[in-house]
Amino acid sequence: MNVLMTAARNAWAVSPLGAGIESYPGLPAEVVYDEPHRELRRYCPEVRVPQGRPVLLVPPLAVSTRCYDLRPGQSLAGHLVESGRATYVIDYGAITFADRAMGFEDWVDEILPTAIMTVSALAGGLPVDVVGWSLGGTMSLLTAASHPRLPIASLTAFGTPFDYRLIPAVQPILAIDRLVGTTRATALTGALGGVPRHLVRASYRAMAPRRELTKGLHLARNLLDVEALARTEAIDDFIGSMPGYPGRAYHQIHSRLMARNELATGTVALSRDREVRLADIATRVLLIGSATDNIANGPAVEAGTQVVPGARYAAADGLSHLGLVAGPRAEELSWPLLEDFLGQ
Repeated sequence: MNVLMTAARNAWAVSPLGAGIESYPGLPAEVVYDEPHRELRRYCPEVRVPQGRPVLLVPPLAVSTRCYDLRPGQSLAGHLVESGRATYVIDYGAITFADRAMGFEDWVDEILPTAIMTVSALAGGLPVDVVGWSLGGTMSLLTAASHPRLPIASLTAFGTPFDYRLIPAVQPILAIDRLVGTTRATALTGALGGVPRHLVRASYRAMAPRRELTKGLHLARNLLDVEALARTEAIDDFIGSMPGYPGRAYHQIHSRLMARNELATGTVALSRDREVRLADIATRVLLIGSATDNIANGPAVEAGTQVVPGARYAAADGLSHLGLVAGPRAEELSWPLLEDFLGQ
């Protein structure tokens, strides 16, 4: 009887009418500065005696900072704080039609350099270890290449693709682009001022069709496993918090990164009169990927070692895209790769 009651209680909790399995407020954090699309926060400010260099976590566009603080045991931010590092994160906030003109330049020339300089100043001038996931790694790399004198001690990119031709999930987009041309392929997002948050969330779910198709069965099988239910709930909440893409930034992603595959060549044209060369990166770079990442598989990530001077690739096979930074096995497979790199 107790088992049936527990299963019924958990089933109600994970239903649309339930209150959920786990309420996680996130790590405590203080706001260092708060400006539109560039709020800088420090995790666990009560830790006043950090060891080593500070860390700046850079999320991708159209993703909330929850990617770095998903839930207990799946928080890269918490892991870094526990290791004694002053840990910061930059938050872009909500993206609306009014932000349609925001492009790579906003991140490369303003948002990330300002955050890096501020974190370095707060650490007494120490250089910063920059950590990015997915497109957060892309923006970090373009920033380091554009401004090689920034106080960046190292740059780690989790699941950041370079060769988009090697990503199966991108091929339908590329096929449409070849068929109708980039202008027509991006006409809708241009008219909408970007990619609305609801479409971003649907697209992310579509990247992992097996998970979405079997989620109901997974929940039914694990009605007595609170940990499994909490993990699924945390991912759903994370996807549900995704903001949208600004119009110009999405157009650059589509045309420069995907259609023209410019990262794989080592040179990205931000505009007609400005190119960013990855060969100009003057800091240590670690690329971490997974062969089981459906969004940016290992070979697409490892391709970066061909265009970023001295970049190393480390495999954390068995992890998904989000799993690289926030999976239940990240502490075992991917976080140690980061720790070893930071400690060198």
